[in-house]
Amino acid sequence: MGGDHGPAVTIPASLDCLKNNPNLKLILVGDEVVLKDHLSQALVDFADRLSIRHASQCVGMEESPSKALKNKKDSSMRVAINLVKSGEADACVSAGNTGALMATARFVLKMIPGIDRPAIISTIPSIFGHTHVLDLGGNVDCTAEHLFQFAVMGSELVKAVENIDNPTVGLLNIGEEEVKGNEQVKAAAKLLENSSLNYIGYVEGDSLTAGNVKVDLIVADGFVGNVALKSIEGAAKMIGTVLKEAFNKNIFTRLSGLLIYPVIRSFKQRIDPRMYNGASFLGLNGLVIKSHGGADALAFKTAVQLAEIEVSKGVIRKIGEQVETILSKRESL
Repeated sequence: MGGDHGPAVTIPASLDCLKNNPNLKLILVGDEVVLKDHLSQALVDFADRLSIRHASQCVGMEESPSKALKNKKDSSMRVAINLVKSGEADACVSAGNTGALMATARFVLKMIPGIDRPAIISTIPSIFGHTHVLDLGGNVDCTAEHLFQFAVMGSELVKAVENIDNPTVGLLNIGEEEVKGNEQVKAAAKLLENSSLNYIGYVEGDSLTAGNVKVDLIVADGFVGNVALKSIEGAAKMIGTVLKEAFNKNIFTRLSGLLIYPVIRSFKQRIDPRMYNGASFLGLNGLVIKSHGGADALAFKTAVQLAEIEVSKGVIRKIGEQVETILSKRESL
């Protein structure tokens, strides 16, 4: 029921996922009357793999997370997360209010032992394909220990999802030199240097999309990570707008645009944000994926597919095992 468009987007995307994956089962959570109005024939076509769970409330996109947690105990968001808690569902995917989703998920699912805070991780396009980045806004103020925990969780996710044995980890900083950065970043670097992670040192902002070397995972606090993400999104929109204006200037620019249209189309597809939609809440005892609120059907489908991948790879279990291993090593020192 969440996001800017609600069932008009989430239902077509869900049905498309069911068509593409015969092993997938979906529980649509929300107002039963509204959902059935949108589904029509689909409930018959996917009778054995599609069901509805009624929820009498919805969380508004601007609603306070604390109020949603206290007053919306039968919201579609809360009911969906409860299904993960009970084991009836393997993952929850929502395009709703990010703060409310995080607060509800943390309250219901609890944290993996040894992890203090959940972090938001997603991928962004780069010249090497894509880069995983966290935290993207879950935690504004972080200690060095938090950054280290983010790196442990993110590295395990990248290892599982990308089938990389030893993913490289970089710490986002204002320079690559050891003397640069604030005290939290410097302290986090020392923790990473003394860990079993494949830590390659500080990386600058250009490494997010086009650094000198490929970095599989870039770690930052939520304030820096979110600003970096929104800056990249803004730059992409600006490039698209400027190109459109340039090619629509006159008849000659329109003709030249037609000549290079295949190149423009390829470029657009490569940086299409819909193909990178879906952010995982790492650190929870359950899988929760946050879709962008403004997602269309293709973007929401991408988020559901991300959940499918992480479930099949056992990401939550593997993160828990890795955290336990690292904690055990620390205690033995």
